Amino acid sequence: MKESEKKRRPTIVFLHSTNKCKEWLRPLLEGYASRGYIAVAIDSRYHGERATSITTYRDSLVSSWKNGDTMPFIFDTVWDLIKLADYLTEREDVDPSKIGITGESLGGMHAWFAAFVDTRYSVVVPIIGVQGFGWAIEHDKWQARVNSIKAVFEEARADLDKSAIDKEVVQKVWDRIAPGLASQFDAPYTVPTIAPRPLLILNGGDDPRCPLGGLEIPESRTLRACEKTNCPQNFKLIAQPGIGHQMTPLMVKEASDWFDRFLKV
Repeated sequence: MKESEKKRRPTIVFLHSTNKCKEWLRPLLEGYASRGYIAVAIDSRYHGERATSITTYRDSLVSSWKNGDTMPFIFDTVWDLIKLADYLTEREDVDPSKIGITGESLGGMHAWFAAFVDTRYSVVVPIIGVQGFGWAIEHDKWQARVNSIKAVFEEARADLDKSAIDKEVVQKVWDRIAPGLASQFDAPYTVPTIAPRPLLILNGGDDPRCPLGGLEIPESRTLRACEKTNCPQNFKLIAQPGIGHQMTPLMVKEASDWFDRFLKV
């Protein structure tokens, strides 16, 4: 092996969106690998090779509501990402101090919460994933997110003897399938704890699933946390004007530039 190939390199973990898989990310992974990064992707729980049918993820959400014994929405995969960090930090070709994490939509949520619980993810770029779950309930802006995984909410609506999904149903579902998601683990409390590690949040300015109103408090608290450690440059939120719930080429470039800035030093 050449000497240049032996040295430890920065690593990017990239996480896919709902109903996609790790292979879907291949072009992005190849882009990072071509620039000297070790690029990693995994299938999230109940997706890709970890699914037994096209309805595995949907069925797991409904089962979580019914039985309360799993957390298929976000938290189960975050556990896997802790174990992934264990693996990566033991590899001889990985610089354990330079592991970045990013993802799209559901993958952005995975990146956000993995960084919250595991400081080994040293640079963080959630793409169209960060939102205020409690804020959305309080301000009646929960519909778009709910519609992305509607089956579990319809099941809960029927079980709660409701004629339509309402904010009470939404609150109860989050409390059941992802305890704390709309309260103590919501964005205002977890996003600021990522500081002072470099954090770039990329959202669409018109994204109904991640409304910007729900990010005002997380943004101000995170900036304040960075300022306390004299590194305000370590946090940025970019809301691309006129963009809904989609990852754009601009977002991909901004993420790439952010990783280069903080991991290639």
